Amino acid sequence: MAIGKPIAEKPLKPTRAELLAAVNRRVPDVIAPGLKVLFCGINPGLYSAWSRHHFARPGNRFWPALFASGFTNRLLRPDEEHELLRYCYGITNIVRRPTLAADELTREELVAGFGKLRQKVNTYRPLSLAVLGLSAYRVAFDRPQTMIGRQPEGIGDTMVWVLPNPSGLNAHFTPGALAKLFREFRLALDRL
Repeated sequence: MAIGKPIAEKPLKPTRAELLAAVNRRVPDVIAPGLKVLFCGINPGLYSAWSRHHFARPGNRFWPALFASGFTNRLLRPDEEHELLRYCYGITNIVRRPTLAADELTREELVAGFGKLRQKVNTYRPLSLAVLGLSAYRVAFDRPQTMIGRQPEGIGDTMVWVLPNPSGLNAHFTPGALAKLFREFRLALDRL
């Protein structure tokens, strides 16, 4: 057996330069026709863009909330995101452009993103769309009085539900409170 140079492994976390360079990367949708739920983030963070996986930043509470609320039977890692398709769930974003924080997005980007999201929902026709971010929903959908929960208007036959942003930067919701809201959504889907 020949001993040679060790195979370089991908670093476990990106350097600052790699994060900044990720601003031009896109995170592919996890989507298919006939989904029960299409989860919709606001936009990818730079960490997610770097890894090319949704909700990838350590401290993001999306994956733990899915597990704690019963959407999945185990805690999935971001690099296992395609496993969601087995559960009939998918992931997309309102805006594709990665940023350090969602508040860097303009109103125009959010509104334009909603137009593209509407087209995607009309094409794939999921049973429900779960938008993860109340403030972004209010701007993108032009619904300034919206509250968390099921929305009175859907997109075609797709029910729309608003949940909190699972980012670790969102201090308004503890992991337990986030899991409780996700569970309420899951139970509402089970009653359909």
